[in-house]
Amino acid sequence: IRIRRNWKNQKIHIGGYRMMNKFTVEEINFMCVFETQNRMKMMEEIRRVMPHIKDSDMEDIAGQVLEKLEGMNDKEFAELVLEAAE
Repeated sequence: IRIRRNWKNQKIHIGGYRMMNKFTVEEINFMCVFETQNRMKMMEEIRRVMPHIKDSDMEDIAGQVLEKLEGMNDKEFAELVLEAAE
């Protein structure tokens, strides 16, 4: 298990189990906004918009999504079903 810092500079543990890749409904809906099936492009777009997010809950969701995307590979990302819940 490695320790690194997340986007809020908090310590997080990486490795050991795959639960980190499970996305919430809110996180899936957030990712659907970006309309891309490319993990790296999505991370780039999230980083681009993060300074403009004014809502603290949305800011948290963006950070959580970014952390989970960084913790998975492109094959795992391709297996995600990105459909917004209504």
